[in-house]
Amino acid sequence: MKTYLNPFEIPFEELLEICKERHGHLCAGQVIGARLSLLGLELIGIKDPYGADRKKFLVYVEIDRCATDAIQTVTGVSLGKRSMKFMDYGIMAATFLNLETEKAFRIIAKEEAKERAKFYYPHIENPAQRELLAYKIMPLSELFEVEEVRVKLKEVDLPGKPREKVICESCGIVIRDGRHLIKDGKFLCKICGGLAYFERVKA
Repeated sequence: MKTYLNPFEIPFEELLEICKERHGHLCAGQVIGARLSLLGLELIGIKDPYGADRKKFLVYVEIDRCATDAIQTVTGVSLGKRSMKFMDYGIMAATFLNLETEKAFRIIAKEEAKERAKFYYPHIENPAQRELLAYKIMPLSELFEVEEVRVKLKEVDLPGKPREKVICESCGIVIRDGRHLIKDGKFLCKICGGLAYFERVKA
């Protein structure tokens, strides 16, 4: 598996092979994610995302689907490096933010591209295969809607060491990066604050 790549310096088909290797299979979502990534990087002026520019940008992804793996592969961003932010909106979209210029663009995959794919490969009956091939060649304007945006970036969301730590006054656990709640004047973790995603099993 390659650990370094510059997506602008290799053929698109080779880039898709790297996405396939890391994701496990090649699908229309991988093509969407790869093309969306190249467009997003270009819009915010990032030329070497794995090298000289790797600390200059963030990517906000709005869905946990195949395209997100391709975005991570092409751009080099990751949750662990805090350069990828996951916004659980269920929308096939991503926002690219240049930390130096503060320029940001949100790119949304057009749902109508699925129907448009029939124009390019009308003889292919399988929708998944038809979309995979069509998305490789469709003009960007048919695949994506682009809007310039301003990102509400907090200091605690930046990569690097935690800017803030507090201790939950209910359970004593450490909460990093401003993810605590304040209820009745007390610092609480989201679990103690009633926002847990799980229920504890009583023995």
